[in-house]
Amino acid sequence: MVSANLARTVVGILGNIISLGLFLSPMSTFFRIWKKRSVEQFSPVPYLATLLNCMLWCVYGLPLVHPHSMLVITINGSGLLIELFYVLLFLLYSSGKKRMRTFLIFVIEVVFVVAVAIFVLTVFHTYEKRSLVVGCLCVFFGTMMYVAPLSVMKLVIRTKSVEYMPLSLSLASFANGICWTTYALIRFDLFITIPNSLGTMFAIVQLILYATFYKSTQRQLAERKVKGEMALTEVVVVGGADHKKIGDAPLS
Repeated sequence: MVSANLARTVVGILGNIISLGLFLSPMSTFFRIWKKRSVEQFSPVPYLATLLNCMLWCVYGLPLVHPHSMLVITINGSGLLIELFYVLLFLLYSSGKKRMRTFLIFVIEVVFVVAVAIFVLTVFHTYEKRSLVVGCLCVFFGTMMYVAPLSVMKLVIRTKSVEYMPLSLSLASFANGICWTTYALIRFDLFITIPNSLGTMFAIVQLILYATFYKSTQRQLAERKVKGEMALTEVVVVGGADHKKIGDAPLS
């Protein structure tokens, strides 16, 4: 019979793999940002929220805070580096108030996590108390991370388009939530259970929205393409007409 510890380890390793896929899923989005040199209507909020979440879970998984949580540290450490890359790229290709707001939030997050780590390690002297304080913060901000896409979901409902809500990210969020909820329930960990079960529910809502507005998105993209081709045709025709007039003009 498989022991609970072995089952939890296997699910945790699977969770690491799925979470890595979740962190890497926006790569196509950021390749688009890099290619166009613009963040367009993409929001930095989900990536800033995920970055904060990863930093706090790294603190939670420290041996001095919550021993035997190496699988929590490995995936959130990887996520921290990946999300940091996304945020820096967003800062590079955004401008004005959006860039300043993103930078300020980023700095506040770093200062906050460092302050939490120092406070917990110096004020509390047992694993239980340290885990409780950091765990509560992880639950709160982990929930905020999963709530962050609500702004994107609002945009989807308003525009009836899922262009700015990648399907890969929604699918990865769903699989990640299921896996880590299972991991937390095998040897019950309330702090991991709450945010990941909420994440699963939000991911389901995103998938429902995607199925609802997929056809209207394709219609809008097709209409935009036709308008672009028509505009290009008009430019070519006008340019051709001008060229003809110049060619027919009598030489002096």
